[in-house]
Amino acid sequence: MKSAIPKAGGRGANRSAMALVALGSNLGNSAKIVSDAIGRLQDFSDEPILKSSLWQTTPVNCPPDSPKFVNAVAAFVPQKGETPESLLQKLQALEKEFGRAPKKLLNEPRPLDLDLIAFGQQTRRTEDLVLPHPGAHLRRFVLQPLNQIAPDFILPGQLRTVSELLAGLSSNEIAVELGPPQEMREFQDSAGFRDNQAN
Repeated sequence: MKSAIPKAGGRGANRSAMALVALGSNLGNSAKIVSDAIGRLQDFSDEPILKSSLWQTTPVNCPPDSPKFVNAVAAFVPQKGETPESLLQKLQALEKEFGRAPKKLLNEPRPLDLDLIAFGQQTRRTEDLVLPHPGAHLRRFVLQPLNQIAPDFILPGQLRTVSELLAGLSSNEIAVELGPPQEMREFQDSAGFRDNQAN
């Protein structure tokens, strides 16, 4: 039995300060890494964050034989004075803290990947930051967990809600729900993952 995930407000909710961060890992104890990283994101907000379940997903545009990913999405109100640029710097520092090294190969396995998907309705198009994230509306590994916490959110530049984007997604990606982050402390990278709540 799955636990209920608290959802952000409806289509008309004020999201001017809401930041959306997608988390992913396919190197090391990925479920624990993503769970711990979600906990650290709480340091970036003075209000409780919204967090999705963990999801096991198939790699997209990755080198051959890349391990499957563990993904999640968190949504939170940034602290006063935060900007997309300052939050991006914090996310990059957190990636390094969890052992991410400078990339040698595009989309190579990594212990932690943190993508700033949206920062309210703000937009950016610079060398360092594009908002909203340009591929978010096309990726099941983003939309599936995001749909748990903000199904009615409309990404800047889109006309459809997250749930509508997910329903209309044409993709061969596979996403399997693993369970809430706090219950996913034991990760096994063998055949199959187990939803701890099924016991």
